[in-house]
Amino acid sequence: MSPLFFFLSFVALFSALGVVLAKNPVHSVLFLILTFFTISGHYLLLNAQFLAAVNIIVYAGAIMVLFLFVIMFLNLNADTEPHKSALSKIAAAIAGGSLLLILVAALRDIQPGGANATTFDSQIGMVDRLGMTLYKQYMLPFELVSVLFIAAMVGAVMLGKRETGERNF
Repeated sequence: MSPLFFFLSFVALFSALGVVLAKNPVHSVLFLILTFFTISGHYLLLNAQFLAAVNIIVYAGAIMVLFLFVIMFLNLNADTEPHKSALSKIAAAIAGGSLLLILVAALRDIQPGGANATTFDSQIGMVDRLGMTLYKQYMLPFELVSVLFIAAMVGAVMLGKRETGERNF
C-alpha cells in the first residue's frame, strides 16, 4: 500500500469526524467537501478516473451548493436547536457502539489481497470501458432512469409554477 493511500484515509476519516462533530453546519458541509475530495483521491488510486471526476463534479460541486443553500436558508443556530435529553444521547451512543461492534465482527476475518500483475487490467476504470458496459449490458435500466429523471423535472416545474394571482410569502 502506498503512503498516499494512508494519507488520504487519514484525512478522510478525520474530515468525516469533522462532519459529525462540527457545531457550525457550514463547517460540517466544508468537512464533507473535504471528505468527497479524499474519496475521489481513493478512486484515482483505484484507476477509476471517471468516477473520481463525477464524484468531484456532482457531489463536491452541485450537491454541496444545494446543502449550503438549504442550511443558509434555514438559518440554523444554537438558539433554535431543541435540547436533547440524556436518554437520547445514551441511546445514540449505544446504537453507534453496536454498529461499530457489528462492523468489527463482520470484517474481522478479512484478508486483504493485492493485485496480480499478470491478470491486472489497467483499462478497467476508463470511460470507454464504462460506456460500453453501460450502453450494452445496462441499456434498459439506463433508459428507465432517464425517463424517471425527466418525470421528476416535469414534476418540479409543475410544483414550482405559479398560478395567476397566487403570491408566495
